[in-house]
Amino acid sequence: MSLNATARKPVVAPDAPARAPRPNLTPLPKTTARRKPKLAYALVALGGAMAIGAAQIGLSLAITQDSYTLASLNSELRTLDLRTDALQEELTGLSSPQALATSAAALGMVVAGSPAYLRLSDGAVFGTGTGAGWDSTVNPNGAGAVSNSLLVPPAQADANDGPVTDDAVTGTEQLPPAITDGLPSPETR
Repeated sequence: MSLNATARKPVVAPDAPARAPRPNLTPLPKTTARRKPKLAYALVALGGAMAIGAAQIGLSLAITQDSYTLASLNSELRTLDLRTDALQEELTGLSSPQALATSAAALGMVVAGSPAYLRLSDGAVFGTGTGAGWDSTVNPNGAGAVSNSLLVPPAQADANDGPVTDDAVTGTEQLPPAITDGLPSPETR
């Protein structure tokens, strides 16, 4: 043991690195004072925001008004379409062969007999060459006639003592009453 004690050498710590001397602290130069914002810039920004808001409100009101106008025009279009359909039905009824024959009979027109032809080159007449008689062979309102539902009944036209009105033609007086208390429900037991 004694041997180990003598063979040991004392450990010497290495020298610490030399430190550089600290520089002396110096204050920074004075900062420049910030300029106060100008009131004009704030007013321009606020005015711009108000203008954008007012424009949005105005556009919203215009779009809303346009939607009401569009709904009104669509309602008017539906009404005009219904009126067009009613007038088309009236025209169909009045231009039917039965209506034309009835109108012709009311005016005193009669169905002609057999046709006659005239040859222009020599003036010869082919056929009977006589006019129609005073009595018509066709009675459009006779016992075998089928009534035309598109026509106004003659009694109703005579009752008006004048031209047939739109109400009589379209039958608006025959419409059911308007429902104001909701849809009717059937009675059950």
